[in-house]
Amino acid sequence: MTASSRVNSRLGLVGGMMLAIAIVAAAVLALSGCAPQAAAGEGADASANASTEPAAELRLGYFANVTHAPALVGLEEGLFADALGDATLTTQVFNAGPAAIEALSAGAIDATYIGPNPSINTFIQSGGQSAHIVAGAATGGAALVVRDGIDSADDLEGTTLATPQLGNTQDVALRSWLAGEGFETDTTGGGDVHITPTDNAQTLTLFQQGGIDGAWLPEPWVSRLLADGGNGAHVLVDEADLWDDGAFPTTVLLVRAEFLAEHPETVEALLEGHVASVAWLDEHADEAPTVINAALEAETGKPLADDVITRALEHVTFSVDPHAETFAALVENGLEAGTQKEGSIDGLFDLRLLNALLEADGGHPVSAGGLGEE
Repeated sequence: MTASSRVNSRLGLVGGMMLAIAIVAAAVLALSGCAPQAAAGEGADASANASTEPAAELRLGYFANVTHAPALVGLEEGLFADALGDATLTTQVFNAGPAAIEALSAGAIDATYIGPNPSINTFIQSGGQSAHIVAGAATGGAALVVRDGIDSADDLEGTTLATPQLGNTQDVALRSWLAGEGFETDTTGGGDVHITPTDNAQTLTLFQQGGIDGAWLPEPWVSRLLADGGNGAHVLVDEADLWDDGAFPTTVLLVRAEFLAEHPETVEALLEGHVASVAWLDEHADEAPTVINAALEAETGKPLADDVITRALEHVTFSVDPHAETFAALVENGLEAGTQKEGSIDGLFDLRLLNALLEADGGHPVSAGGLGEE
């Protein structure tokens, strides 16, 4: 059975299920005084009239990073297009999570591959109304690369380090790790160690020129700094060493809550393509560097060197499991870093469509860790 036919066979069941959920949820929210506001010109809460028809278009965000390989492969191999059928797929490339969240919150995209911390931030700031994580995508593949002469945390005082964007997953990881080492930082670049959120490509240039002393980055930028950065570039901290079994989420698949409620069939089709992409990466390890590189070249204009992409892929694991069990620690890290507000992440995950697909294919369901539906 093809990907699209498996999706179509479940449309009626999923549509009915999600319509019932949407109606009950709208009623509960209305009674509690927490119902979302109607859009301008609407006379009633939009969620109460949510459609469950397949969407004509799906707008998907992702980054040109190796940690977003499920997105790159899904596009390059046509796996999303096959699963989505008649729905038009449009894409937008981002440098880091906060920018993708801005687009998601503005309704400019419907779903995005993204790091866990921006996902947490938008969920908390919206009171649980903005978006839901519907699958995992990648674990691992992030590290702190520094110049010659920095051999321990003690050598970092007074240095300047880069991250992709303020509040993104690597930015939070760096700030949290520095706090654990006794350093103070702030979100304006002050403190014992100066953190300057910078576009990844610009980070490489600055490192080469000696303008920064290091950076906490995702792959392939870790491997690029090591290969092309000069200045004695070496890894000071591999983030995998900070987590049990080295498993920490780098990329998840986040869907706008309204889109999920209105178009569950389309989200299921997206997940069908996503699951197929992760499986392709597992089954085609020899081909993966070439396919990923073709996608990266299309987005950036230049492919990665063979040694760079080989090293990058050695440090990333692709999985649909979002590792929900790590998210309580990620929340604490964000609070410690000063990049997020306090709040609950209960309900952050909605893994029901993913688990239905996994079980239909004879796989095992993944856990929401008590933080949502599964």
